[in-house]
Amino acid sequence: MKIIAENISKHYNRNYLFRDLNFKVGQGECLAVLGANGSGKTTLIKILCALQRPSSGEILYENENLTIKRDEIYSHIGLVSPYLELYEELTAKDNLDFFADIKGLDESARQHMREICDQFKIADKMHIRVKAYSSGMKQRLKYVLALMDSPQVLFIDEPRTNLDEEGINTVYNLLGDYKKTGVLIIATNEKQDLVLADKRLTIDS
Repeated sequence: MKIIAENISKHYNRNYLFRDLNFKVGQGECLAVLGANGSGKTTLIKILCALQRPSSGEILYENENLTIKRDEIYSHIGLVSPYLELYEELTAKDNLDFFADIKGLDESARQHMREICDQFKIADKMHIRVKAYSSGMKQRLKYVLALMDSPQVLFIDEPRTNLDEEGINTVYNLLGDYKKTGVLIIATNEKQDLVLADKRLTIDS
């Protein structure tokens, strides 16, 4: 799997957020997207996830030299981001079961999901409604949801958001293992996150 961005630009009216971004990232690599607040890091992540369209340019997803259509990207990616919403009236288990059913996970994948819950130390809190979770616990749950089906590409907008030191260490360990076989793209302003990065893309505001 690899992602190729060719001359990606985004503007609102006549104001460019960024223009003519070019990069390539493939399996076994991590791309860190850097830039000041408001520079467009989150917007670029949304474009790469097909949640928004660029004003110009093209994003190519290729898997074994075959191009993946835009409406098929979702089955290949995972996303962790502050703007993603959980079903707060449901328990964590209900949230996970709901998305596992949608994704059609088999028992092996569901066991993998449970192992990630153990790593994030939320396995004993699965029957609590998400609205009672702290912001850090919700972030841990988002990581489980993103990784549950072992996506080929993983996007993370601000990896350390709301996490304590233990949670951050768990994230780094998981992402270090993930990067061996997947494509990892992170948006961050934290220097510590760059330990994961093989490539860097700086967006000038």
